[in-house]
Amino acid sequence: MTWINPDGRGDLTCLNGRAHDAFQDDEYARLGAAKGEIAVDSLSTDKVCYIIAKAREFDVKVDPVAPDPGNNPADDDELDVLEDFAADPTFDELTAAIRELNRDEQIELVALTWLGRGSFTAGQWQDAVGEARDAHNDRTAEYLTGIPLLSDYLEEGLTALGLSCE
Repeated sequence: MTWINPDGRGDLTCLNGRAHDAFQDDEYARLGAAKGEIAVDSLSTDKVCYIIAKAREFDVKVDPVAPDPGNNPADDDELDVLEDFAADPTFDELTAAIRELNRDEQIELVALTWLGRGSFTAGQWQDAVGEARDAHNDRTAEYLTGIPLLSDYLEEGLTALGLSCE
């Protein structure tokens, strides 16, 4: 756990533990993110960025125009890469990446999604994690892949916490 006293006033604030009364204020959340400290205990930025990349690949898929694309993708301007064929591994790779996360990482991924879509602020991170923990079940991958803007929400969630994939 990392304890900080960002402005020298009042009690210390735990940025990545459970004591977070003063952390409810967004100013404290921004100060923590500016110091490189984050309230995410389990989930690594690298894992989130991989899931963002896979979610983007999945989001651009469209229904196939021709059921049999032929043998030479260059003849079709390689547009069939965007078509969602049954043998396409994109969805499987995305769901596998989410399922491979441990329980705490899945919970934080859901909370990060909610943060990115605006359901919570950075100062309410622990509340988001608590609600995600209460709602957690074995269908996290299905829930998240059913969110059309998943990659955008995750990226916005990272940004809210002062992080990015760059």
